[in-house]
Amino acid sequence: MFQGFSQATNDFLWGIRFNNERPWFEAHKQTYLDHVQTPMRQLAQEVYEKFSARHEALPLMVRVSRIYRDARRLYGRGPYKSHLWFSLRMAGDRWAERPVLWFEIYPAGYAYGMGIYEAKPATMARFRQDMDEHPQTMMKLARAFQKQTRFRLEGEEYKRAKGHPQPPLDQWYNRKTIDLTCQREMDALLYSPGLVEELLDAFEELLPYYHYFTALCSRGEGAAQAVSKPTL
Repeated sequence: MFQGFSQATNDFLWGIRFNNERPWFEAHKQTYLDHVQTPMRQLAQEVYEKFSARHEALPLMVRVSRIYRDARRLYGRGPYKSHLWFSLRMAGDRWAERPVLWFEIYPAGYAYGMGIYEAKPATMARFRQDMDEHPQTMMKLARAFQKQTRFRLEGEEYKRAKGHPQPPLDQWYNRKTIDLTCQREMDALLYSPGLVEELLDAFEELLPYYHYFTALCSRGEGAAQAVSKPTL
């Protein structure tokens, strides 16, 4: 059961950022195993099991990142990551094209949210089409997002605007990717079992957006019907 991360977690992440080489990692590997890998896996598994029990119809799987970078894609960086994450997502090789719920820890803090990080252009075209032809569903979601204070809307935007819809849809319309994120500095919550309930509550809040974008990604390209209405 997850009991929280620790100052040793934070110290290791800063250490590997500035000493990203095999000798340093090997000298501190036990710290990594005890204070980074083990609590991350415990957190991921506990959140996954509790969230899945609440939503048995969702075909989710949990994935925890490895600390080792792909040796084929180092691009001058060291062989180890200084930020680690887990995600709740649908199975399949092309998971980045669909919504994922995620948690990440890095030297200066931690973050969690929902995102679509490699959305197909056709998916985002359907997103804009849906806002043009059936704006009610996304308008409801966008207004609800405006009222909450936990998450920020982020994501890459097109350099040339695709359109200029009315607020608050204008904040969503020209996105190439979607990221609803909560970023926090290192705090007492990170070091406590209460992080599990915080993530469960956050993921519940994001569930209407997860359902909306999952339905959007599942539609055939060129389909014109509206996305099914999420429950807020």
